[in-house]
Amino acid sequence: MSFFLAVFIKFFFIMTPFFVLSMFLSMTKDLDDKETKNIAIKVTVAIIVSCMIILHFGKYIFDLFGITLDAFRIGAGALLFLTAVDLIKKDVNEKISCPVDISKNAVVPLAIPITVGPGTIGTLMVMGADMKSFSSLAIGSFALICSILCVGILLYMSGHMKKLVGGTGLIVLMKITGLIVAALSAQIMFTGIKNFLGL
Repeated sequence: MSFFLAVFIKFFFIMTPFFVLSMFLSMTKDLDDKETKNIAIKVTVAIIVSCMIILHFGKYIFDLFGITLDAFRIGAGALLFLTAVDLIKKDVNEKISCPVDISKNAVVPLAIPITVGPGTIGTLMVMGADMKSFSSLAIGSFALICSILCVGILLYMSGHMKKLVGGTGLIVLMKITGLIVAALSAQIMFTGIKNFLGL
């Protein structure tokens, strides 16, 4: 249970849910409630499919390119740190340039790369490679799906969330998420450096 909870929390925060929520609100502000909820469902399904592929098959990419897990930890941690810095600096009211028909952009850019960005992809690949037993991979996959569904619920209830926390609340949540993601990225990099140097 503790492993599930730890993986769930880590996955939830690396997807920067409150940043995703703010971007989703910005991109769907001209749509009615029904259209917004339909897009939230499409985005959630796209995230689940892409993340499960990365989690389960990322280790084969290591073998294909001859990349060590620790080298990838360092690279993924660096990318995740840049995501955290961008999250802290980002303006919640920043306008997103996209076509008018946002329903065609549920996968790109809403799912990838806004939700599943380079930092998230790198972290998923590292965690997938770390889960060597079937049981840990099964629990990790279930935790990943649960965390994505939580993000999906946030998007589905985006209208209520905006009323509940307001614009200022979203900014505060984004900054807090950025700090947590920065700490996660540092931990991933430190683990990679420690193992690489044999400390």
